[in-house]
Amino acid sequence: MRDWGKEKENRVAFIREMLQKSGAKGIVFGNSGGKDSALVAALCSFATDRVLGVIMPCASKRNFGEDKDEALAVAEKYGVQSLVVDLTKVRETLIGSIDLALESKAALSNIAPRLRMTTLYAIGAEKGYLVAGTGNKSERYMGYFTKWGDGACDFNPIADLSATEVFAFLRYLGAPDHVVTKAPSAGLFEGQTDEKEMGVTYAEIDAYLRGEPVSDEAKAIIERYHRAAGHKMQMPPIYSDNA
Repeated sequence: MRDWGKEKENRVAFIREMLQKSGAKGIVFGNSGGKDSALVAALCSFATDRVLGVIMPCASKRNFGEDKDEALAVAEKYGVQSLVVDLTKVRETLIGSIDLALESKAALSNIAPRLRMTTLYAIGAEKGYLVAGTGNKSERYMGYFTKWGDGACDFNPIADLSATEVFAFLRYLGAPDHVVTKAPSAGLFEGQTDEKEMGVTYAEIDAYLRGEPVSDEAKAIIERYHRAAGHKMQMPPIYSDNA
């Protein structure tokens, strides 16, 4: 059982150290209304009063409904400043400007996370803020993030926590119930949930990571995802004549 009081203390100290070492004035992060961004919002708000959560709906109706409402509730709970940036038209313009039909789900669904990260870094550069990452350990192991999208950041205060631990930490911090209990979703398209898309639950992923037995089917899915995500876990290879 983790000591969440001590975890809070250590992570807040880590965030303050990031700010001190970088000379940054504050922190900006993508506030999706989900569990991970809620935990990052809480921890960053404990470290500094200069925290901006950017809500970035992009095409999906859910982004403009429950995601936005829950993101605003999280911001209010932890005293985080909010900014809404609608990226729908930007996405449409980009797709229309590419002289190639984008038909694969991967090509289309990865546009929004990359536009969101572009937005965060533009705001961060303007305000002198660091971009906080919001990905957890379970998602990283599965490669369930977009390369150069939500996988990009200046620092991440929750990357070592499994999805199960994120939920536990949020309960300890008194996060809004609807954020803790709702089905995790990247909100990339209508009806999308993480577990439905992956074909395995976070409980199964976390059990596997703890070395506990899971079904053969779950094990096969987890290991397949992890193998396929190898390129996301490292910087791109570069040529060197010294190699």
